[in-house]
Parts: sequence; structure tokens; C-alpha cells
Amino acid sequence: MADSKTHDPDAKTPSEKLTQPIQFLKGVGPHRAQLLEKLGLRTAADLLFFFPRSYQDFTTLHQITELEAEQLASIVGVVEDIDQVISGNGKHVLYVLIKQGAQHLRGVWFNQAFLLHKFHVGQRVMFRGKAKLAGGRFQMTHPKTTWLDTDQNVEDEKQLSPVYRLTEGIQQRQIREIVSQTVDQCAGLIQEAFPDELREQVSVCEIETAVRQIHAPKNQDEVENARARLVYQELFILQLALAIRRFRVRSQSVSLPLELTPKIQARITGRLPFELTRSQRTALGDIAADMKQAFPMNRLLHGEVGSGKTVVAVCAMLLAVAHGQQATLMAPTEILARQHIQTLTQLLKNTRVRLALWTGSLKAAERRLLSQKIADGEIDLVIGTQAVVASRLTFHRLGLVVIDEQHKFGVRQRALLKQSEHDPHYLVMTATPIPRTVSMTLFGDLDVSVLERTNGVGQKVNTYLGQEENREQWWEFFRKKLREGRQGFIVAPLVDAEDDSELSSAERMFEALANGPLAEFRVDVLHGRQSIEQKEAAMRDFAAGRTQAIVATSVIEVGIDVPNATLMTIESAERFGLSQLHQLRGRVSRGHHPGYVCAFATSNEPESNERLTAFAETDNGFELAEIDLRIRGPGNLFSTQQSGFPPLMIADLIRDAEVLERAQRDARRLIAEDPEMEQANYSRLRQLVFARYGKALNLSDVG
Repeated sequence: MADSKTHDPDAKTPSEKLTQPIQFLKGVGPHRAQLLEKLGLRTAADLLFFFPRSYQDFTTLHQITELEAEQLASIVGVVEDIDQVISGNGKHVLYVLIKQGAQHLRGVWFNQAFLLHKFHVGQRVMFRGKAKLAGGRFQMTHPKTTWLDTDQNVEDEKQLSPVYRLTEGIQQRQIREIVSQTVDQCAGLIQEAFPDELREQVSVCEIETAVRQIHAPKNQDEVENARARLVYQELFILQLALAIRRFRVRSQSVSLPLELTPKIQARITGRLPFELTRSQRTALGDIAADMKQAFPMNRLLHGEVGSGKTVVAVCAMLLAVAHGQQATLMAPTEILARQHIQTLTQLLKNTRVRLALWTGSLKAAERRLLSQKIADGEIDLVIGTQAVVASRLTFHRLGLVVIDEQHKFGVRQRALLKQSEHDPHYLVMTATPIPRTVSMTLFGDLDVSVLERTNGVGQKVNTYLGQEENREQWWEFFRKKLREGRQGFIVAPLVDAEDDSELSSAERMFEALANGPLAEFRVDVLHGRQSIEQKEAAMRDFAAGRTQAIVATSVIEVGIDVPNATLMTIESAERFGLSQLHQLRGRVSRGHHPGYVCAFATSNEPESNERLTAFAETDNGFELAEIDLRIRGPGNLFSTQQSGFPPLMIADLIRDAEVLERAQRDARRLIAEDPEMEQANYSRLRQLVFARYGKALNLSDVG
């Protein structure tokens, strides 16, 4: 009896009801609670904010007898027959015949063999699309398909029915009932986070209305009304967190001002073997303006391959050294770190600037000696990898941290580098093209400088989609260019962990090419499983021209610079993202000869074909990033593993770009007026900000 009373919903406060374990909700119980936990659902509040991923639109169902050619229609029927045809050239056609009463409708799909296992005879489905007559019968080509529960009487529902993510053991009907009951009992208990004046200002409904309408809309207008509130709130809370971090860095952190005087600037630029471009001068001006402040610079230097980010970073590091400070540059791979130190050693060979390389492969004795020199201030520039952070390296007077390829390092890792009463200045760089909306989220606490690609750097890269029947023709062209003195990359495909390993994938391809199409040339192999000595030897021979071709994994994606390499073959190209393909393409034609890239795919799925077509037709990285975002969605780009951020629950960085920009403006305005959100009417909103993003952004709740 005591246990029953403890879990009596009527005996709980609103907060307790919302946070009560899900197993005590009607229709759940311990077994289903375990299944729902796989979806991240542990409390009643989790269910309220477990939003539908889509809706089944039963408001305008049609009969097959009502169909008219080229008119959009929704037809519910039972699968009666399934057939597939594979032509001699390998093209696949899937036919699914559904029956409605005495009438039939055929669905047709081309080259989508993966759909075959989703259909079975006797299954109820809804086809939505434009029909046309073919052989005396209506058919729909690539109809949008909804698979229905067998006992779902959609013909009588005439409504928008929510569709939720599922896990094994939970049916759509069951999750709908559980969510519906929870909304009825608990939606009125949600505490409103927006003050009335804020809701009126941004023109959104109350949170209770939004939650009820998103789960049980009467029509599409209610869906949009609910979504407007929930999307704005989600993006606004994110931007508030970023704005608070930005404010705290500027107001509560102290750095040494490092001014770029005319004398220092002349000394730095005098060391360069070329003049800075207009874009580089602008970016250096932004950096110099930041570094002369008494609070730390937090700037993202964003530019494509060939835009000259490293040169700008070197200027910033030399500015720190000119003021007696140390600087460190962290690269995402040891190969790139070693390439950076080679470049800097050559550039600074006649100066008193002292450099050192710090990586995870240092021997214990070297590590002890070098760490002492860095701690004593005997080293000015430390070039390294993530090992600089992982080993908690102690600096004597660290003035600047440069992070190459920011997405490899998290916000919390940056914070680990502070070691004294002064914070270092931070410059983070990326050559990965990032859509504006993603940049506003992942890098919303940073100021941004964008470098334009340097004119005259590198040559045009011709990109082709290879077909299996043209493979030998491509290898003949590849060999022709190698005989002319050029060099080439062959990018080994990425493989699933259970299927194979990176090592054997690259090694197998190396063996096949060295004994096959490229047998007359010297071929080498480069992959992440090799020792640093093996990697260095492979890259040294390739850079010196002793090796004509190199088989590599995506370890070459960032920073490998061999001007004579003008050829690239990419195998299983569909396994790479568009931005990664563009990064790989950036490895060729960095010299005086035009480049040639051929991407071979092993998949004919529409998404892969669309991405690879865009890759072949577009050489602008930022355009490709936007295309990648549209095709793949933000989930892969807004990676929780890389960013540390919780995933977005309802906002869409493509559809909601304008809302994001408005949320950022509103958030920065609010924080400028009330930096810690101390006004009483912001208390609930403040709680949500710190609960969701406090850990990800290294924010302590000091309120």
C-alpha cells in the first residue's frame, strides 16, 4: 500500500509528476519502460518532448476510382503482389500491386532494390503521389509510402496521425497511446519559460498549447503553430548558452594584450616569401584587433583548401613570440603536425625563434627533456597533436593556442590549456566547408573570419564519376599522366568494422594495383595503422618523387601537400561525405598542372548518386556543404560526438535557418542587457539553458 501511495500521481507536485519514472505511467510498466529507455525516454517530461518525426496524413484519402492522371492522391490498400525485374545492364525495377476493394494500383520504383524487403503480401500501405495510366491501369512512380498497422482503420480517422521513432518491441499504436495519455495528464503541468512580453515579441503560442498541438494536431496549421514555438525555443536556448559563454569570455577572462605594432608587422611579413593576399590581410587585421584586447581572442578562421590559413596562423604565432609569449599549434594528425614543423623550420631558419614537436609518439626520455624546456620557457613555438592537451603539458607563458581543424577538438578541451592567471588567446581553423547554420551552432561562441581561396594557387581540378565499364580507360589515363612525370593518390574505401579493417583494405588495394594496373610504377601505401616512421618514409618518398603513386586511406584528407600530385582515384566514394570528398580533392593540383579526380561508387542508391553528382559538378566547398546538409540532414554534420552538444530535438538547420538567425540576434540582445539572466521572469529559461548546455559549453551556473 505504501508503494502504491508513493506513486499516486495525485499525491505529487507538478514537478514530481513530470519527473516521475516512466514505468509508473498508465500503459507502460517495467517491461515497456526498459524498451522506451532505448529511445531516451525515462520520465513523463521525456514523453511530452518526444516529438513526432512525421505525420500520416489521412485528411484527404482517395478511392482508386477517383484517380485522375497527374493529380496528387493518397490511396490506402493491401499489398497483393510483389515483383522485381533486373535487366541485362543491372538496372532494377520493383513493382508492388495494392488492392482497394475491387480496384488495383501499382507502385513502381527504379534502382531501389533496398525497398524489396519492406513489402510483403497482405500488408496495408498508403501510397501518395501522382498517378498515370499505364497498360489500362493506374500506377504511381516512386510514391511516398506509409506502412500501416494492420488494425489501423485509417479510412475512418480522417486526421493527421503522429509517427514516432520506434524500438524493437514497441509498436506505433502503443507509443501513440502512451504519449497521448501522458499529454492529457501532464501537458498542463509544464512551467512556461517565456515571459509574456517575450512570447508576444516573437509571436509564438504558450508551451502547453504547443505540446498538445504537436502530438495531436487537427490540421497542418496546428502543426506549424506548435512547431514555431518549439523550434524557436530550442534554438533560442542554444543561442542563449552560446551568448553567455561569449560574454563570460569577454568579461571574466583576462589575457595579455598583444599588439601588432607597425614594427612587429614589418618583421613578421618580412619573413614571408610572398605578399599576403587581401583576404589574408583582412583576417590578420581581425586577429590583431582581438589579440590587443585584455580578454582572450576566440576566433574561427574558416577557409577552403588553398586559401592560406596556415600563413595567417603563423603570423599570429609570431606576434605572440614578439611579445615574449609562447604559442602552440595543434594539428589533427601527427603527419600534419610534422608537415607544419617542417614548413616553420624552413621559414624561421635564420631567426631566434625556437620550435619543438610534441606528439604521442615521443619516447619517454625525449618527453621529459622537452617538457622541461617548454616549462622553463626555452621553447617559443610548440607544434603538436591532441597530445598537447592529453599530456597536460605545462607552458611557461602561453599566449596563443592555434587549433587546426577545430571539429577534432571540443570546447572543454580548449579550457584545459589555461594554466595561469592569464588565458591564452585562441585561434581555431578549419578547411572543412561548414554551412552557415551549422557554423552558428557549433561555433556560435566564436567570432568568424572567412578566407577566400587565393587566386593563382593550384590549377583546375577535373572531377569525373567513374563507371565500372570505363575503369580500364581511367587507369590507362592514370598511367599516361604518371609516364609524363605526374603523381597520383588512390584513396582506399572506408569499411565497416565488422567487415574488414583499415589496414587490410589499404593493403589489399596496394597489392592489387602494384601487381596489376600500376605494375610498371613504384607504388606505396599509407594508412593510420602504420608507425610514424613508416608514415614519414612513405610521405617523404612521395614528396620527393621517388614514389609515383600512393594508396592511402582518408589519413590524407587534411594537409598533405605534394604539388606534383595531380591524380586521384577514390574507391567506394559513396561512403564519404561531400565535404570529405572535397577535402580529398584538395590534395591534387596544388602546383602548376591541372588535376584529375575520378570517383567510383559501389552503390546506386539515389542519395549517393545525388551527392556524387554534386561533387563532380561543383567545386565550391561552401556550396557543397549546403548540398550535403540538404541531402544528409544535420544529424551527421551536427555530430554530438564531435561537438559535445546534445542533439536538436525538433529544429531543422535547413528549414529553420531564418529562425536560427533570429534566435541568435534575440539571444545576444538579451544577454547584452542581462548577462546572467538574473531578472526573475527569466528564472525558468535560465534553468533550461544551464541544464541543457552547461556541460557541453563548460558553463558553471553562477546564478
